[in-house]
Amino acid sequence: MSQMPSKDEILQWISDNPTQASKRDIARAFGIKGAARIDLKRMLKELEAEGHLEKRKKTYRDPDRLPPVSVLQVTGQTPDGELFARPLEWQGEGDEPVVMVIPRASDPALGEGDRILARLTEANGEAHQYEGRLIRRIGTNPLKVLGIFRKTTEGGRLLPIDKGDGKEWDILGDATGGAKDGELVEAEQAGPKGRMGLPRARVVQRLGDPSAPKAVSLIAIHQHGIPDDFPDEVIAEADRMKPAGLSAREDMRDMPLITIDPSDARDHDDACWAHADDDPKNEGGHVIWVAIADVAHYVTSGSALDREARKRGNSSYFPDRVVPMLPDRLSGDLCSLHEGVPRACIAVRMQINAHGEKIGHWFQRGLMRSVASLNYQEVQQAMDGAPNDKCAPLMEDVIQPLYAAYEALEQARRKRQPLNLDLPERKVVLSDEGQVLSVNFADRLDAHKLIEEFMVLANVAAAETLIARKSPLLFRVHEEPPPEKLDTLREVAEAAGLVLAKGQVLKTAHLNALLNAAAGTDHAEQINMSTLRAMTQAYYAPSNFGHFGLALQAYAHFTSPIRRYADLVVHRALISAHGWGDDGLSHEDMERLESTATHISDTERRSMMAERDTNDRYLAAFLSERVGEEFTGRISGVAKFGVFVRLDETGADGLIPVRSLGREFFHFDREAGTLTGADSGLTIGLGQRVTAKLSEAAPVTGGLALELVSIEGKAMPKSGSGSRGRPVRRKFNKAKRKSDKVKRKVTRKR
Repeated sequence: MSQMPSKDEILQWISDNPTQASKRDIARAFGIKGAARIDLKRMLKELEAEGHLEKRKKTYRDPDRLPPVSVLQVTGQTPDGELFARPLEWQGEGDEPVVMVIPRASDPALGEGDRILARLTEANGEAHQYEGRLIRRIGTNPLKVLGIFRKTTEGGRLLPIDKGDGKEWDILGDATGGAKDGELVEAEQAGPKGRMGLPRARVVQRLGDPSAPKAVSLIAIHQHGIPDDFPDEVIAEADRMKPAGLSAREDMRDMPLITIDPSDARDHDDACWAHADDDPKNEGGHVIWVAIADVAHYVTSGSALDREARKRGNSSYFPDRVVPMLPDRLSGDLCSLHEGVPRACIAVRMQINAHGEKIGHWFQRGLMRSVASLNYQEVQQAMDGAPNDKCAPLMEDVIQPLYAAYEALEQARRKRQPLNLDLPERKVVLSDEGQVLSVNFADRLDAHKLIEEFMVLANVAAAETLIARKSPLLFRVHEEPPPEKLDTLREVAEAAGLVLAKGQVLKTAHLNALLNAAAGTDHAEQINMSTLRAMTQAYYAPSNFGHFGLALQAYAHFTSPIRRYADLVVHRALISAHGWGDDGLSHEDMERLESTATHISDTERRSMMAERDTNDRYLAAFLSERVGEEFTGRISGVAKFGVFVRLDETGADGLIPVRSLGREFFHFDREAGTLTGADSGLTIGLGQRVTAKLSEAAPVTGGLALELVSIEGKAMPKSGSGSRGRPVRRKFNKAKRKSDKVKRKVTRKR
């Protein structure tokens, strides 16, 4: 062809021949030779400038079409087994196309998050736009990072919001995703290092103003990868649900069951009632009923709701929002034991003797109706002699019998001696606009302890029943502390002049003796924190290894199926064990108990970290207007790079960098957990009282920087000039000898 083709003809040819779209291929197709190639090059550049074509290396393509070979990310599998993916190189203006992956028998198994290189063909007349054949798997989800976008002339930089991550990321101009300067964005790793050796990233989501009210929890949700949007099929399935009826259930609607929750509770999944036992063989005993929302009736094994609940593992709670495990139609409605509304439940009747020891129990599936939804404060005020209008009619028949049963359980608890840590819980109070009003330490009322003891007893009953019936289940496991952590705790105790027994099988009673000895002293908080750090983290497992912290041989979570997947598994196990219906444990549930346990243990830790990071950021925001003020606190941690201080007023943790302690050199003793000044001989260690000045508060990262003003009531000594970095050992050795002498004294006293 000697005549130059039109732009439309070029576009049509590229569309029909996506694998032959280089300038040479186009010239050969249209017979363009010699000087005419210059005109072709000009036309291709114009088409590129007009947005009709995109140049990838030396190949042109239609930006509203995917290239024949593309990188995809697997998004998941439908109930019918169809596998779908999203393209990671979509540049078109319309909606991102959907790709169905067509696997061959020889292909490896693919899961959500996998990245693959695939050969694509267009699918006409289908709900999906392309079909893909696997060429090779190239990895799972890339590293994600959350940060503040800073615009530059060549694109931008990403400043991570994680206070432990100081490195910046390089973002090229075509990878900014339209982000604006100062905007909070989510980015992912993208290729090799960029300018100045910085790692390269691309913006995948813009999250708005990082300083906006209520952005704090949003940061944590995205940073920790907590799913916060329900798929359409999950919402649709929940919306189709109808309230359960009385069929195949015990009628419990006449029982005066009540719920007792925080005043701002978003759901009510447990109700209780107690009365004196009328069995003449159990004089002074009590009967306790605990009824739990029957979530298993609505969330059946293998359903869309079940898959999403397992994926989330648990609900995540933040000061301004909750990311629920189940859609609101269930968590806030059908599975919430609202006052005066019939609700499906699984209940346990527990018989205890006068000393609070459980002497019998049995479970039933029922239909209940709560007579009142109360909060902890109003119940406690009622028992303290000031009942409100809601509690007054319930005092004699409901509230007082609950406390009578609780007093008996307290006797059994004192005999059992579960670990009795005294660690007040911080509560961040927000305004309606999301601003921090106050940071308080939550009250610990008998009403809280009452519900906790009832729930512990019900969880024990569930575990014992399923063990007796040889049913698979998920145990809540808490193993005893490892020896090395106990040795560290023992050293902290000895430094405080206290003793932790050695050379015997450790029991919680030994740790409680240490905690009681420290109570009321300056070392109380330090000993409580050190004891907590010595503990292993609880987890879920299909095998029973006991619960050390609660001093129980068998324990399973049964009481919160709205917000914990483990409890839902236990509910299904109870249904199967009692033959209550076909919505119990499925064969698939049983086969994957091990992987479920591992997964939900991980999601639980993820939520804990997100909730902790959120509180840290709110605390930093709350204190940001008080930079320059002095605060009292106690040293909660010592590291080579600095000292951590827990402030008395808010419980916030701040860092005193070692460089701010003075110009002298500080020796770090890892074993003793101390920093010692080479010139002054000053020894800084765990538990010491300090006054510190707030020098920096960063709400975006949650970091607090402090300067040490005084320690144990004495002002910081002035160190000699020029000695920073030049260790002087004389005073350090003297201080070490003094420390060793104290250790020997403690040993002799023992």
